[in-house]
Amino acid sequence: MRSTVNRVLLALAGLVLVVVGGAVLAAGLGASVPSWWPWDGGSDVLLSAADRGRRRDEGWWWPTVIAVLAVLVVLALWWFLAQLRRGRLTELMVDSGDGEGAQLRGRALEGVLAGEACALDGVARAQAVLTGRRTAPRARLRLLMEPHAAPLATLNAVADGALAHARDSAGLDALPAEVRLKAVKHRAERVS
Repeated sequence: MRSTVNRVLLALAGLVLVVVGGAVLAAGLGASVPSWWPWDGGSDVLLSAADRGRRRDEGWWWPTVIAVLAVLVVLALWWFLAQLRRGRLTELMVDSGDGEGAQLRGRALEGVLAGEACALDGVARAQAVLTGRRTAPRARLRLLMEPHAAPLATLNAVADGALAHARDSAGLDALPAEVRLKAVKHRAERVS
């Protein structure tokens, strides 16, 4: 989801910057611009002294401009910090018994979780993602269920099987998990 939002926002920002920058460059180089275009030469400024003075008597103008700019700065900072946050857990700390510990790759445990869940009867496809901290991971599983599958039995089998094995093999006290079940789309069977 985050990468889709990034692509859309970057595309929109890039498009606006290219169009406005190209138009300003064209006007600065002496190209003809429409009559409504605010800058028509190389010596024009964004806000002239008359434009700045015109809004001085209106008490709401500058606080509104500052508030809008502050909101834009906060949104830009939020977006930047969201890029630094990782969605997936890259590695886990496993107690190896010798006091030093070991590191387990998150993708390896995700693959084992998904593979064991996919081997269950009635599961067409499984995806696993580990989130959280290295010492306290959380699992998210998405299971695509076949039409004949029993959701409660499958959920119990995942909890007692794949999640329990992952928790025990990584030496974790607990492995909280969120399991989402979705049914495979299929045609209705014709009854005669």
